[in-house]
Amino acid sequence: MTFFYRLFIALFRFALIGASLFNVKARLWVKGRKRLMERIESCRLGDKKIIWIHCSSLGEFEQGRPVIEDVKKRRKDYEVLLTFFSPSGYEVRKNYPLADYVYYLPLDSESSAKRFIDHFKPDVAVFVKYEFWYFFIRELYSRNIPVYLVSAVFRPSQVFFRSWGGWFRNILKMFTHLFVQNTASEKLLKDKGIERVTVCGDTRFDRVSAIASKSEEIPLARAFSAGKNVLVAGSTWRADEEMLVGYINNSDDETGFIIAPHETSAENIERIEKRLKKPFARFSHARKDTAKSYSVLIVDSVGMLSFLYKYGQVAYVGGGFGIGIHNILEAAVYGMPVIFGPSYGKFAEAVELARLGGAFPVNNSAELKSLLDKFFSDRTALNKASEISRSFVQSGEGATKIITDTIFPDSGT
Repeated sequence: MTFFYRLFIALFRFALIGASLFNVKARLWVKGRKRLMERIESCRLGDKKIIWIHCSSLGEFEQGRPVIEDVKKRRKDYEVLLTFFSPSGYEVRKNYPLADYVYYLPLDSESSAKRFIDHFKPDVAVFVKYEFWYFFIRELYSRNIPVYLVSAVFRPSQVFFRSWGGWFRNILKMFTHLFVQNTASEKLLKDKGIERVTVCGDTRFDRVSAIASKSEEIPLARAFSAGKNVLVAGSTWRADEEMLVGYINNSDDETGFIIAPHETSAENIERIEKRLKKPFARFSHARKDTAKSYSVLIVDSVGMLSFLYKYGQVAYVGGGFGIGIHNILEAAVYGMPVIFGPSYGKFAEAVELARLGGAFPVNNSAELKSLLDKFFSDRTALNKASEISRSFVQSGEGATKIITDTIFPDSGT
């Protein structure tokens, strides 16, 4: 099986080189790995110990971030090495101030794993959620370097749990400990003889709670939302936006909408604007003194969404008409019902919040209209769903402490 894994890695590399001719993300992936090992080996290290945190992309970084922050508070004798597999993580967070070293992860091979670990000599490694790079994990294991998996979710359909998945299960057995989000994941692992497992939830609960506790005031958003019922729609894609625009164009003047698209290019913003029949303004062009005159505020930059949700009564989180929804916890932490499209089954927090009555999947415009009309007219229904969301996030806090207490049992709090 190791031979086939090597072959897969080689084919994957060639496929990305080909895709880089016409795909921007693939081009960044290839460019970022040119002479990567040379750059890594030329990096001068300090005299502190190193904890290595590896994330696939930006979403996994948000799950690893609370661990980094807690380590930085607890352990002044450690530096943080942060690696990414994807450009969408690296390009956004390459200057993350709490990381002492930030790199792309070299493509998995025996030689790159050996050279990488020879250079950094990490004392601890933490892989986030779905990262199972065989040669890197094997090299850490062979050197008795503790390696942890955090915020993981496992499902019966995954290769680890197939009758022929023994080679892949052996990767999991090389982890020092696995921190999983739910009891279903724990059971799957233990049924296969993997016992070093702790259910501690998702570190994103800690992250969004920390953000909400020190949430920045955005005067323009405050002026816009004053006296209105407001829907904040975050990380929306085209299918989400088409449905939302239909509702917006038929809404009353007492309802406001903040739309923060996933894609903030001028072309996409203009597409949304052309469909709107209500007065709107781009966030970058709007003024505080005239904000109340708009029905729609379109956010044309990134980085504000987690602070914007607090200006609404209801949230809509995009991606549910595609491969999957974005982070609903960023909205739920403020105590508000969260609406999203039908592709949410792989997101444990969305499934559970929907079961509890704080989140609401919709399949079409009619269902969206019914929900929004109810929440904007029935204060009792709104308050009930809002309290469920708030309590749900509060009950999920604490994963980060469990993880860092296990990694550093002697460091205290």
